[in-house]
Amino acid sequence: MEARNVPLSQANKADALLLLVTLLAAISWMFSREAVLAMPPLLFMSLRFLLASLLLSLVAFPQLARLDRAQLWRCARVGLVFGIAMCFWVLGLAFATHVGEGAFLTSLGVVLVPVMGRVFFKESVPASTWLALPVAVIGLALLSLERGLHLEAGQLLFITAAAIFALYFNLNTRAANTVAIRRANGETVEQQRIPALALTTVVLAVVGLVTGSLSLIFEPWKDALAGMTGTLAMWIVLSATVGTAMRFLVQTYAQSLSLQSHGVVIMVLEPMWTALMAAFWFAESMSLLQGLGCSLIFLSLLVNRWRAVRKLVRLG
Repeated sequence: MEARNVPLSQANKADALLLLVTLLAAISWMFSREAVLAMPPLLFMSLRFLLASLLLSLVAFPQLARLDRAQLWRCARVGLVFGIAMCFWVLGLAFATHVGEGAFLTSLGVVLVPVMGRVFFKESVPASTWLALPVAVIGLALLSLERGLHLEAGQLLFITAAAIFALYFNLNTRAANTVAIRRANGETVEQQRIPALALTTVVLAVVGLVTGSLSLIFEPWKDALAGMTGTLAMWIVLSATVGTAMRFLVQTYAQSLSLQSHGVVIMVLEPMWTALMAAFWFAESMSLLQGLGCSLIFLSLLVNRWRAVRKLVRLG
């Protein structure tokens, strides 16, 4: 009922902004790939996320000042899981031979979100997810068939990242919304929501600290900093500003505009944009099997979001 009071122009504006978010996310793959080809991947992620968090904190400071210790701890837990996922993702990007393929593999996290919700929070899994999973698995199998039933290191890292991203999405959603928690003594308490901008700022900072700590242990900083060039610094700044800070700001604003937005469907366009940009940027091409595998993974995303897709078609 409430959604009917939102002007259609607001919904259209939200959809247009979310489409921009998918483009920003896709082009961020290009910036990140350029950076990890020239510097240690974990160090790059640390610089990217710490800079993005610093930029967002300038806007989020009033919200951050109101967070209590319990809320900060919840943000930190979300950031820790996100940080681990990003470690696998950026290592996958460093080892990957095909950026577009990696984007489709990472998008499997969308399909796995309800599964992780079931495993960790005993939430019900919609029937559309059980239909989407075998389609996604077939798509993944076709990608591996390209190399004779062998998954390369980059693919395995992207798949692992997708699974951890799915857990992160669940934790992030629960942190951003009021959730009823039942304690062992049977008492039910409400876990209050954390403002989206403050949550994002803290999470990005924790990701930067996690990746930075691992980089300090495993990567050679001296050689990386000595080899810093103006071009490399540009990729880091673009990744932090356009691919991270701006992306999350636009997404948060778009989600606040309208309950009628079809963003659930629009957001699955990211791997398609990434594949197209990679084809242009890195002159990548896909074989027939790769293209078919990616197409099936994209189909699994649509099946997984079938309710939203059906609603969008009806409105159209």
